[in-house]
Amino acid sequence: MARSLGLAAYMALARRSDPARPWVATAPRHDSEVIWGHATSPERQRLLCHLHRRLAAQRPGLVLWLTVSFPLPQALDPLSEATQPDVITTTLPAEAQRDCRRFLDHIRPALCLWTGGFLRPALIAEAAARDIPLFLLDSDENGLDEARFRWLPDVPRATLRHFDRAFAGTANAAQRLLKQGVPPDHVAVTGALDLSAPLPPANEARRDALAREMAGRAVWYAADVLPDEVDTVLSAHRLSLRGAHRQLLILSPADPAQGAAIADMLTAEGWRFATRSLDEYPGEATQVLLADRAGEAGLWHRLAPVCFLGASLVPGAGGRDPFAAAALGQAILYGPQIGQHLAAYTRLATAGAARMVKDAATLATALQRLGAPDQAAAMAHSAWEVVTRGAAETDRLLDLLQDTLDLVEVT
Repeated sequence: MARSLGLAAYMALARRSDPARPWVATAPRHDSEVIWGHATSPERQRLLCHLHRRLAAQRPGLVLWLTVSFPLPQALDPLSEATQPDVITTTLPAEAQRDCRRFLDHIRPALCLWTGGFLRPALIAEAAARDIPLFLLDSDENGLDEARFRWLPDVPRATLRHFDRAFAGTANAAQRLLKQGVPPDHVAVTGALDLSAPLPPANEARRDALAREMAGRAVWYAADVLPDEVDTVLSAHRLSLRGAHRQLLILSPADPAQGAAIADMLTAEGWRFATRSLDEYPGEATQVLLADRAGEAGLWHRLAPVCFLGASLVPGAGGRDPFAAAALGQAILYGPQIGQHLAAYTRLATAGAARMVKDAATLATALQRLGAPDQAAAMAHSAWEVVTRGAAETDRLLDLLQDTLDLVEVT
């Protein structure tokens, strides 16, 4: 590789730097196989967790050491893959060479999956010096054109040459990689990779029986509803009932323990409702099914053609992952407070698979429009296409990673 004077200067500065807070391990070293993934956004964190989960299905015990360059929410969703015991989430070390070495000595990764861009030249160079296979995933133009390298323009070029393969999200990003000197046979355009979440299970026999009982009724599912959202959901349902008097709302609280409080609200407001925690199912006259029994989300996602995803109307709530609902063929409605999953909702909304609502009135209007079966079916089909579009490219990437890990084991 040709010598880069800019990278040599950068590395000299990195060797002399002495961070006030040296990197300290937040979890013990693992003796099992470890891959290191670096996420530059919540969406890319999800991508890395998804790839790890699928790799781990073939390689039991595989650990993902996940570094992030964005603030983590104070409370992660306990069902998130990023909170699982075989995923360790931490921050990157500083670019001081001592810290880079300490970090890599501790985690000892078999390979590295770096996402987006926003490169860390000293850390990447140290990994390359150890012959750790490096893969750049979902690269984009913004992450490859940073102002901090304006006076050292050959640093990104020299750093990118350390990567064994670079996978671009768009053709423009691929062109940017080629202009930076990445060999053409090391660059591939994948588009949006498959992010389909593990689908929640369901009793298919129970699902079929309920579908027969609800035949002819408009059904919608409000999932993971926070206490401050319940009134909005019920108000929207009451408005929607004016045009579809047999409509059924399946209301699932984010915390099943809130079921009793919601039942009291339903009673006070005169709703005809059934409660799952009491082992009840809806009858012909039921207006609301209070789905407050844990573990049944998969059933309701499969029954209702339309889903409103909660934790999206309250500021700071962050939203819920929409891809399970999309994979199960639901038309998706959501509120504006979806910061933790903004990229996912943007992909779905751009494809016409999801629609944002702001309050009870806009939610009711959306429900009325989706009462037409062709409207809901068109949105559901678009959602399914978004989820499955990148499946083939993801399979090819996983095959490459499996082969790479096998070679690392042999050596």
